[in-house]
Amino acid sequence: MKSILNKLAASLLAASAWAGSVAFTAAHAVSDLPGGPAVNQLNLHPPVTKIAEEQAWLHWMMLILCSVIFVAVFAVMFYSIWKHRKSAGHKAANFHESVLVEIIWTIVPFIIVILMALPATKVVVAMKDTTNADLTIKATGMQWKWGYDYIKGEGEGIGFIASLDSTQRAMSDNGGPKKGEDVKDYLLKVDNALVVPVNKKVRIITTATDVIHAWMVPSFGVKQDAIPGFVRDTWFRAEKIGDYYGQCAELCGKEHAYMPIHVKVVSAEDYSQWVAGEKKKLAAKADDPTKVWTAEDIIKRGEKVYAANCAACHQASGKGAGPIKPLDGAAVVLDADKGKQIAVLLNGQNNGAMPAWKQLSDTEIAAVITYTKNSWSNKTGQLVQPADITAARK
Repeated sequence: MKSILNKLAASLLAASAWAGSVAFTAAHAVSDLPGGPAVNQLNLHPPVTKIAEEQAWLHWMMLILCSVIFVAVFAVMFYSIWKHRKSAGHKAANFHESVLVEIIWTIVPFIIVILMALPATKVVVAMKDTTNADLTIKATGMQWKWGYDYIKGEGEGIGFIASLDSTQRAMSDNGGPKKGEDVKDYLLKVDNALVVPVNKKVRIITTATDVIHAWMVPSFGVKQDAIPGFVRDTWFRAEKIGDYYGQCAELCGKEHAYMPIHVKVVSAEDYSQWVAGEKKKLAAKADDPTKVWTAEDIIKRGEKVYAANCAACHQASGKGAGPIKPLDGAAVVLDADKGKQIAVLLNGQNNGAMPAWKQLSDTEIAAVITYTKNSWSNKTGQLVQPADITAARK
């Protein structure tokens, strides 16, 4: 049965792809992105998990079954209308209900629905079985990036934030790719990919810090909402090494389109090497929250934090854009009471238009505040230490 469905699906896809390619005129030099999406893609992403394979099979099974029923029902109906039309001399029959017909048109649809529901239920149950995971990762949605924390399994303790690559954002701000540019990964490239081992069951726990987001990777057959104050979970087991892409699938604000997901599936050996490298980086970055920084050092550190987390909205010049308020000359930045700006970064403001940045370390928040207070035209000379942030969190 599956082989017949696959052949029918392939035939339909080939015809659709031909029609699409004839009608499509490329504005850019585009090419397929390994892991999807592909140029002129009409079908689902190529599956790399059993769940995704089952979803694709269900998709085509349901589509073909419904198409056959549609054609059969309307063919009989239109044939009957034409064959027994009044102009051909036919007269309407005068009869009442037929018990046999009513039994048939009740039993047959019931059987069809059951045959559709059984395989679908099996897949849905499997999708929710997150037990016995080899690796557990928390994915936290925030406007507009993803935070990842490896909380169980190899790599436990690793955590980072994945944002849209700055070059992609700059390209978008300048009107998108120029004609002739290869844009296969446009708005899908991130600065820190989520790395997982091949053939291992990975449980993804989702939540959010502000509004509802959704973690979705089509090649894995995974889409799970990330809701503030709630914890949801899903899972996947990637069977092929490679790079796979997705996006936030819940309308989450003005930069919803700038919230991509990049999952890098590697061999067990490469994953162990990546874990070792990340732990060395974490050890090197470990900050002592009681350390007293010099102005020069903390401003340098703050410049890096600003470029990675703030420049996308407030711009490198600090001038802001559109509804984004400028930091250059901002009253809260110039205010002698540093507690006001600390409160903004810890709690956000304007109903989430400015998100909270509690996920940053005390040193990172202190550094970026000091940087903004002493950059551009803001020459306040004020210095914020990590200890100030530690105190404000209490």
